[in-house]
Formats: sequence, structure tokens, C-alpha cells
Amino acid sequence: MRVRSWSCIVAGVVLVLGCAAPLGAQALFDFAQGKPATGAKPAVKGAPPPAKGAQPAAKGTRWVVPRTPDGTPDLQGNWTNETQTPLERMGAQGGTLTDQQAAAIEDRAKVVEEFRDRPSDPDRPAPPKGGEAGRLAAPGQQSFIEIISEAAGGAVGGYNGFWLDPGLNVIRIDGVARSSIIIDPPNGRLPARTDAGKKRLAEINARAKTFGEFDHPEMRPLADRCLVSFGSNAGPPMLPNYFYNNNYTIVQTKDHVMILSEMNHDARIIRIGATTHGPASVRPWFGDSIGRWEGDTLVVETTNIHPLQLNQTSILWAYRGASENLKVTERFTRTGPETILYRFTMEDPATFTAPFTGELPFTRLDEMVYEYACHEGNYAMTNILSGERAKERRETEQKKQ
Repeated sequence: MRVRSWSCIVAGVVLVLGCAAPLGAQALFDFAQGKPATGAKPAVKGAPPPAKGAQPAAKGTRWVVPRTPDGTPDLQGNWTNETQTPLERMGAQGGTLTDQQAAAIEDRAKVVEEFRDRPSDPDRPAPPKGGEAGRLAAPGQQSFIEIISEAAGGAVGGYNGFWLDPGLNVIRIDGVARSSIIIDPPNGRLPARTDAGKKRLAEINARAKTFGEFDHPEMRPLADRCLVSFGSNAGPPMLPNYFYNNNYTIVQTKDHVMILSEMNHDARIIRIGATTHGPASVRPWFGDSIGRWEGDTLVVETTNIHPLQLNQTSILWAYRGASENLKVTERFTRTGPETILYRFTMEDPATFTAPFTGELPFTRLDEMVYEYACHEGNYAMTNILSGERAKERRETEQKKQ
């Protein structure tokens, strides 16, 4: 749980496509622009199989999948998917990390956390006008999460780093560290766009330039408006945002599964046993989800996703301007007392040249999940727009002089 006031960091996250490159993150810039990966080493051909076996609850004791009164696996409780592992593979490494590579990433995350948690100096002077680039960064080579954070806050910073809680560990499946959430295609990157997908993306970008980004509330990102998270937390697919609050509560009945995402206190309702989706004209936030049990795996199929979600092109989203025909299939499998293996496949032939699949663990969270009261503290929207109007008035007066 993080109680916070909105600041420029949220707007910056959505604009990270334009901010990351000056910071030296060429890989971030390339895949944000939709360029295919080069030099990436394939993992094993195709997607790895689901996690094998069950984790033992204790030495000498075989863990048994807990079940609800109706006999289905019990997915209920609080869970988190926070991680240091990016959605798409960075650089040219393979699909898995060595122990040394994983340890280096996790050690860096601990260094950054300790650096950000240092007490502030109450006697420090005021920062220079416009901020000071790099002043808020921990010494050493920045991770991709640090690059996103710095791009979001810019030279002036966002807010105290104490509030940032992206997670300290990389993804491990069957004990093996992964280099990306995407597992298929084998290069760990989203497939290339079709011609229609490229055209749609260009149209989205062109529409965004029709007005100034501070002209109207509806020109601000969805998160600034407190509509949804600044990333795909609620999904589908449900992905970490690499900042904080990557937490979920699952409630389960015979006929429904509800997944509450802390960001932005959004609830998905999955109709168990339904076989048809709602009419195409009805496109709610997070789409229309229907579910079924295949053995001990909950399979959820979602269509009819809200168009404002599909139009998201930030690296924190997997849609990248997907079409209205997008279908997302998710699979939830209990693999141990502390873990749900979450796998998703996105199919949109009108946008991507092939389907793509990712997976990551949801880990048991032994903490409360509190309401994320965004609207109640959303002073930034007023400040953003009034600040721009003040700037316009100042520029008008200067022209008169």
C-alpha cells in the first residue's frame, strides 16, 4: 500500500518513450519504437512448458493443491507480481540468466533501495531551476527500472524514493532465472507489427499531436486522470508496473473469480462457465472475461477490451496500439503454497505478425491490500493544467513587451 499525491512522475512514465533515449538506454528506445530485436540469442525453441511438479510445503511433506468447497484449486488470497525482470528482453542475452547475472541485478536493486531510503538532509540548499539530471541516481550502472524512474521524474525528480517498491528479485521458474517475461517468440520480444498495426500506431501518435499535451484533461494519460494504473496492472495481461503497488486480492466462488488490483483499486470479474462474450459494442475497462477449468488450471479468455486501453503505446503496456479484435488468454496454476504461475497469450493478427506469450509468478503476499485512493488525492491534474495556463499567460505578456 502506498498513499501518495500525484506528481509529474505519472505523466513521465507514459512519456518514457521519449525520455529514455537521452539517458543512454538504446534498448529501451528501440523496442519502444517497435524495432525488431537484433542479436538476441534464442532460448529453447518455442515456449517452455508449464512449471513442473509442486513445491514441497516442508521437508519430507508433499504439498497438496488446496481446494474450495466445489473442488476447484483455491486461488484466493493476496498476491504480488513485483519483479526486476522486464517485459521484453534487454540486450543480447538468452532466455535465462546465470546465477551470477541474476545476483548482479538483485544486488543492484538492493543498492538502489538503500540509496533511496537515505534520510534527506534538512539543511540542503534549494535545487537549481530545472533540476539537476543524475543527482537522484545511485552511483553505478543504472538498471532499466532506474532509467524508467528517472525518465518519469525528470531532472527535478518525482517524489521521495522511499515510496518506490518495484521488487528486488528477478523471475525464477523452476528455480531458473529468466531474462524477460515474454517467453515466445524465443527472442523474448514482442513480434513485429503488421502493416495495419504500423498504420494504427502512426494514427494514434498523430492524434496525440493534434492538441497540446496540457490543453485538456482528456489529453492527459489515463493514470493522471485516475482511470486505471499507469501500467497494465489489472490487464489483461496483468503485468508489474516497476514502481509500486503490484499487489492483488483474489476472491473465488463457484461461478465467479474476482481479481482486485491495488493499482488503481480496479476489479476484474471473471464469469466461470460462460461460453460467449458480450456484444462487440460493449467494451468495458479490462474487457469481458470468461473462464473455465482445465484440470487444475484456470483458463481465462478476454475480448472487448476498452479502446483507451488498446491505444496505450508505452513500454509499460503490452497492447502497443492493438486492434479491437485482440484476444488475451490467461492461465492461473497453483504450483506451490506461495506461488501461482501466471501465463498469458495475446493474439491479434491485425496488429502483430504472430501471437506472443509471457509468464511470471504471483507470490503470496502476507500483508493487507488497501484502497489506492487516487481521485481523492489527485491535486496534480489541477496543478498540471493551471500551470500550463500560467505559462501561456506569461508567454502572451512577453510577446506584448
